[in-house]
Amino acid sequence: MPNLNHKVEQLIAFFEQYSGFSIAVSGGIDSLLLAYLANRYSQANVQVLHAYSPAVPEAAMKRVKAHARQYGWQLKVVDAQEFNDPDYLKNPANRCFFCKSNLYQRISEHAPGPIFSGTNIDDLADYRPGLEAAKKQHVVHPYVEVGITKAEIYQIAKREGLSEIESLPAQPCLASRVETGISIKPEDLAFIDEVEVKTQNLLPNIPVIRCRITRQGVYLELNQLPESQLLTRLSQYLTDFCGSKGRMFSGVKLYQKGSAFLNGVKHA
Repeated sequence: MPNLNHKVEQLIAFFEQYSGFSIAVSGGIDSLLLAYLANRYSQANVQVLHAYSPAVPEAAMKRVKAHARQYGWQLKVVDAQEFNDPDYLKNPANRCFFCKSNLYQRISEHAPGPIFSGTNIDDLADYRPGLEAAKKQHVVHPYVEVGITKAEIYQIAKREGLSEIESLPAQPCLASRVETGISIKPEDLAFIDEVEVKTQNLLPNIPVIRCRITRQGVYLELNQLPESQLLTRLSQYLTDFCGSKGRMFSGVKLYQKGSAFLNGVKHA
């Protein structure tokens, strides 16, 4: 814990270099915690910016707004507008580059001072084209600056008593569930979100749920499979639900990070 305390002190000292800055908050634990720490411990003028989009789960926006109300943040919600970008809609292997380029461009139009992101040290080891977009927009990554990992983010959230996010699983955007090369469509992302919410309601103790749209049909991935009887009921339920939407359900599988990504590199 002493080392963790030191890193938090370093993070606060990093904030204090600025009289004001903006934080891009997606609704996941990384950026929510960053916004919480900056607003609680920094003397700077902090603005929180959340970009809405069909690729952002509805629950994420509700979470950001709830935190802003609870803790008195200056929150501005903007339209990411990535669906106006044909390169993004084509869903290439570097889709995230086009997504983040649009995101940071929109945010920069409303951001006083530099833009901070919730990128952490562990993110640097993954394939993340969005980091290149962030670099081009001069986005700052405070966790990276002081060497904070994903595990430490969870520890800090717990230490701060943030029970509502301290066990929040990773929540990449809904477009990450669509197999590379299949065009990104708002109706597909709404369908994915609906399947995942329905499954979460049925299986509240399973934290990682991914609905994948692939060329072989719709798959559901879980980080742990329920017992056989419940699995059979779940499969039948999803077969019927997908059928009602004109889609083919192809089965339940164990979660595999980045299984919708077809470039030999895993993410989401």
